[in-house]
Amino acid sequence: MSLKSRVVEDMKTAMRAKDAPRLSTIRMLLAAIKQREVDERIELTDADVLAIIDKMMKQRRDSIAQFEAGKRDDLAAAERAEIAVLEGYMPARLSDAEIDAFIGDAIATSGASGLAAMGKVMTLLKPKLAGRADMGAVSARIKAKLAG
Repeated sequence: MSLKSRVVEDMKTAMRAKDAPRLSTIRMLLAAIKQREVDERIELTDADVLAIIDKMMKQRRDSIAQFEAGKRDDLAAAERAEIAVLEGYMPARLSDAEIDAFIGDAIATSGASGLAAMGKVMTLLKPKLAGRADMGAVSARIKAKLAG
């Protein structure tokens, strides 16, 4: 079953269970998926859906930081609940050792040496690590390895 189909089925389940917070988050996700499909006139793959979910989770994390700075713990809690629902669709996170192994392979494959080749390494890693690792942290690790 595709990820998009799983989201639709989960929406139906949430409707039957009258789980309003979960239903709201799933509907928001489906709206983002459909918006992108309409805008680009394509059928999204699982990787595309994962990218949308990852972006939505990042937005929620940013919102949590803003709400906590403004002493709005009620709104921050709502955002955390949305993240919990969205995380259910993400693949398992990779460990630091697994990420380092992927980085080592990508550096060896691309023949990268020096920070100028960082783009080549990121291009190789992005499809493999999408949704499974924080790409900002991966970028910092690559930079550290290439810097020496």
